[in-house]
Amino acid sequence: MSFLDLPPRSSKPREQGLTHVLDRGLSVAEVEGLMEVAGDFVDFVKLGWGTALVTGNLSQKLERYREHAIPVVLGGTLTEISIAQRRVEELVEYMREHGLRHVEISDGTITLPHRDKLTLIERLAGEFTVFSEVGSKDDTRIMAPYRWVEQIEAELEAGAWRVIAEARETGNAGIYRSSGEVRMGLIDEIAHAVDFHRLIFEAPRKEQQVWFLRRFGPEVNLGNIAPDEVLSLETLRLGLRSDTAFAEPVGTSEEDFGDGPPRRNRPT
Repeated sequence: MSFLDLPPRSSKPREQGLTHVLDRGLSVAEVEGLMEVAGDFVDFVKLGWGTALVTGNLSQKLERYREHAIPVVLGGTLTEISIAQRRVEELVEYMREHGLRHVEISDGTITLPHRDKLTLIERLAGEFTVFSEVGSKDDTRIMAPYRWVEQIEAELEAGAWRVIAEARETGNAGIYRSSGEVRMGLIDEIAHAVDFHRLIFEAPRKEQQVWFLRRFGPEVNLGNIAPDEVLSLETLRLGLRSDTAFAEPVGTSEEDFGDGPPRRNRPT
């Protein structure tokens, strides 16, 4: 690719420009295929919701990811169920037994006092790398932007390594409207208060990925990426697909934010 003028990309292990992939139940062969085709672009894998407890190939799959130095985290819904059933200690022991060093702490489904969530983040951050998640999976529950900012800042302070902005695997809740449209005003408020590199924006749909890449550039962290979309996303990051080929990212200064279309820089 040296003959093209492409945007710089961090190399693994990355601190930014993360691609957080959702494994809904891949076979071992599919994991190997993903690693063969796009392993260099996968930074983390999440075993969706509670699939880890029912998949028939968990140990073999974890071993494959480990061989390729891909950290694995269990779905946040599994943590929420464990909290609701008062089985957090059992969940922690389960992660230890399987050599899992990352954990997601969310409250998108259950009702959890935020102080209790912060206490759990602080506690588990002493042993694990914590991803916390802010936002509801219910698209009818709308939280004010200032509350998003308050919760994100508090969870980072409590020890979360990155905070995930909720969207569900369908991309129609949390930071999106039910139609899948980005809640641009919300993103503006969050990005003014928090360094966007400390966030992971869930963006399962291509048009959502394009929006964030054109807003923040190729080093934005994106999550809930389908395994078969990893290579596509990397081409979007590098401007090797028409959607971002000539896009000039909008910056993060105050004058750059707004609900208008991103600026574009087309060749002459």
